[in-house]
Amino acid sequence: MKTTNDFVKENERVDDLQNGYDIIQDPEKFCFGIDAVLLSGFAKVKKGENVLDMGTGTGIIPVLLSAKTEGEFFTGLEIQNECAEMAQRSVAMNQLEDRVKIVQGDIKEAADIFGAASFHVVTCNPPYMIGQHGLKNPYMPKAIARHEILCTLEDVISQGARVLKDRGRFYMVHRPFRLVEIMNIMTKYKLEPKRMRLVHPYVDREPNMVLIEALKGGNSRIQIEPPLVVYEKPGVYTKTILEIYGKV
Repeated sequence: MKTTNDFVKENERVDDLQNGYDIIQDPEKFCFGIDAVLLSGFAKVKKGENVLDMGTGTGIIPVLLSAKTEGEFFTGLEIQNECAEMAQRSVAMNQLEDRVKIVQGDIKEAADIFGAASFHVVTCNPPYMIGQHGLKNPYMPKAIARHEILCTLEDVISQGARVLKDRGRFYMVHRPFRLVEIMNIMTKYKLEPKRMRLVHPYVDREPNMVLIEALKGGNSRIQIEPPLVVYEKPGVYTKTILEIYGKV
């Protein structure tokens, strides 16, 4: 029987997800953040549905959704070969091969890889920064995860729309400063924003993340959910965040 050490390479670590599963990460490349966890808590996956996570990185969102929902199958698409291979090892380590698959490939080619109208749900935690926003990380894997180097926001949304079935749902976490752009591109590709929640680091701070659900072929009507506050005080999560993490 294989042990955890059989799946982990030098410089990698194994993090306990507090739900019976672990995830392999390499701090020198890119580790998942709270945005991925919040997206997994915001996304709704029904029994029997197939899910695609675009730009899956460590595979954290498919692994979390497989634990939280009754979805049928979860696919993670990742362009960086090393990240995809590491995510595949996390899937094998957790013995999730019957429910989760990691595919190495380009978001811009998602519809060609999987076929149009193949998924009930698409999730994405995309690069937030365009060329002139923020400093590019000199270490390329981190830069690719944070900046629109290999794909743009329009690539993500247009391909998400193509691989979704009619009335399928698209879930994304992003930055509020790009909200107008996000909604314009979504409606361009017939993804109608239906639900939105702003995430604030503290109750008295402006939001630094936004969670959005869009419906393929939906009518124009959006529900604004109550603000999600991350910290009660420095280092102390709010009860809502602890519930999302499964710690209460």
